[in-house]
Order: sequence, then C-alpha cells, then structure tokens
Amino acid sequence: MQMPVRQTNTLAVLSLIAGILGWTLLPFLGSIAAIITGHLARGQIRREPQRYDGDGLALGGLILGWSSVIIAVLTVIVAILFFGGIAAVLAFAGTR
Repeated sequence: MQMPVRQTNTLAVLSLIAGILGWTLLPFLGSIAAIITGHLARGQIRREPQRYDGDGLALGGLILGWSSVIIAVLTVIVAILFFGGIAAVLAFAGTR
C-alpha cells in the first residue's frame, strides 16, 4: 500500500521566514506576521495531519516571533524605568 505524500504547509514556511525577518530586516512587522502565520499553520496541521507536514517550521517561526516581541517589550520597560529614574533623581535634586 502506498502512503500519501504529505506536503509542507506553506504558512509554516512563511512563519519561519517572517520570524527570521523579525530578527533582521522587519523587527516588529516580521514578528507579528510570524506569530499569526505560525498559529494558523499549526491549526491547519493539527486539523489535517495526514495532508500537511511542517509543524517544526511553524513552531520555529512562533518561537522567533514571540521571543522578538518579548525582548522588545522588556526593552521598552527598561528604558521607561531608566529614564523615569533619571527624571526622578533630577526632580529630587532640583528641589534641594
């Protein structure tokens, strides 16, 4: 009996490409695209496992996308705390 050939999910490939672009050329847009296409691809692969392959590619895109978003959010928080701290010290020093 011949096994059907599973095709690699296109959204999974796009997720990985967008995840790489999110770390290089398109920092925010690439990461968001990687997250969206990664979730869509994993959903398609779970619904039709006999037809689609590429769960690892989608997972890689998701990891790259989410890690880029998390690092960006942490960077913004640290910058706000840093400059807020400087402003507080200057304001305190100005009242003395």
